[in-house]
Amino acid sequence: MENELQQMIEKSKDIVFFGGAGVSCESGIPDFRSTDGLYNQKYRYPPEEILSHHFFVNHTEEFFAFYREKMLYPDAKPNAAHRVLAQLEQKGKLKAVITQNIDGLHQAAGSKNVLELHGSVHRNHCTGCGKAYTLEEVMRTDGAARCTECGAVIKPDVVLYEEALDEDVLMQSVREIARADLLIVGGTSLNVYPAAGLLRYFKGKNLVVINKSSTPADARADLVIQDAIGKILSKIRF
Repeated sequence: MENELQQMIEKSKDIVFFGGAGVSCESGIPDFRSTDGLYNQKYRYPPEEILSHHFFVNHTEEFFAFYREKMLYPDAKPNAAHRVLAQLEQKGKLKAVITQNIDGLHQAAGSKNVLELHGSVHRNHCTGCGKAYTLEEVMRTDGAARCTECGAVIKPDVVLYEEALDEDVLMQSVREIARADLLIVGGTSLNVYPAAGLLRYFKGKNLVVINKSSTPADARADLVIQDAIGKILSKIRF
């Protein structure tokens, strides 16, 4: 299977990678929906509720307690998947990384054209005056993170439940997928919409799905590999 993937990559000129939480698992960041994932752990409130817009507004301190403990991994480093994708971009093969992750590890590995569907923990802004804050500055706060200028709450630039995806990022993702000749989907269950719906815009030659478990896209894929994304991509030869 790895040889087949190798051949597809060698023959392709416009590769796009679409990835999810599984891409960062090998960097020590847990995913959401696996047996040991975030959504199968027990909290006072369901994680889906804590990570919603109304919870952020109405229970801000509890939101930040969960956010700091479960969503932030400032010491995480890029793994083999991130590094290989960055190398493919440098070789001119990979045109874009479209990610549902918010950890910034693709950029840390050297990828340039990264479309972050769900935002990034590295960007934060004051809901009052708009002042920008880094991840490090947010982590130094206690309770509800508040602006040092006006005192309003700081909001991470991540897409919470009940919030819409950034329209510009969404449309650019559609354009990248539509012009790709090879789409590699990795580390995602493809159960989160509207992100998962982007696959319908792919009209290229080969669709590859690499994930530990089955996905809704397996039936239409040209190649399905059920394994860890970093393990598979690390076997790609340049």
